[in-house]
Amino acid sequence: MDKVNQYIEKIKNWKEETILLREVCLECGLEENFKWMHPCYTFQGKNIVLIHGFKEYCALLFHKGALLNDANNLLIQQTENVQSARQIRFSNKQEIIDLKSVIKTYIFEAIEVEKAGLQVKMKKTAEFEMPQELEETFRNNPELETAFYNLTPGRQRGYLLYFSQAKQSKTRVSRIKKSISKILQKKGLND
Repeated sequence: MDKVNQYIEKIKNWKEETILLREVCLECGLEENFKWMHPCYTFQGKNIVLIHGFKEYCALLFHKGALLNDANNLLIQQTENVQSARQIRFSNKQEIIDLKSVIKTYIFEAIEVEKAGLQVKMKKTAEFEMPQELEETFRNNPELETAFYNLTPGRQRGYLLYFSQAKQSKTRVSRIKKSISKILQKKGLND
């Protein structure tokens, strides 16, 4: 695919690793696409894996990795808030060469997950932690509370994660204050 070729041409890090992972995906019979600014491989239109490079590593991201068996204990949850996706990380091309048959096993299992129509049970918005600072803000500003709960569940989660990720209370308070106008305008964190 042209977009994937252009992507590979332009990347500075992990070029050889990306080419190897691309070959593995194509050998498994996956269709090549370009989504979310990265090479994405699908089966019958369903996302299976995505190749992406980071500063420290290159990764093959399984969209429904949480449902895979992970017999080789390779899958990594990128952050605690990622519910479905899991990565296999590589720090050099030799790791990909050495694990090629294992990677294929994971890809074929991911295809079977899609064929079976399995879904990851996602946490509901109500299950996410409500920061104390936000509860206090709601007590002092009922209009904001109403506006927050009128947002879509995805937008609510976005704010809850953003506020909760701050380690210090003053940072959480600052983030909440900066978000009030967006919430009142019915906008999400990144709108």
